[in-house]
Amino acid sequence: MESGDKVWEVFIQKKSGLPFKHAGSVHGYDKKMAVQNARDAYCRRGEGRELWVVPANCIVSVPMDEAEAYFDPQEDKIYRHPTFYVIPDGVENL
Repeated sequence: MESGDKVWEVFIQKKSGLPFKHAGSVHGYDKKMAVQNARDAYCRRGEGRELWVVPANCIVSVPMDEAEAYFDPQEDKIYRHPTFYVIPDGVENL
């Protein structure tokens, strides 16, 4: 990898209205080159209708040593579970 070459993460939308899904990574000096490389690598057979190409160093993730605090179900907060609430009689659409 050259000194100016960056890693970009590629997300593809297969059809309008569907969510974007991570497809992989490409290298490129700038966003134009990254989009071209992403198109060539991941959409050459019409696999997608739209691309997002994001510099990998701009993606923020949860540090592994803090993951438990982020994803713990927090069972001590029962109000976060729907069974905590009583639905009044007569309510049909909530």
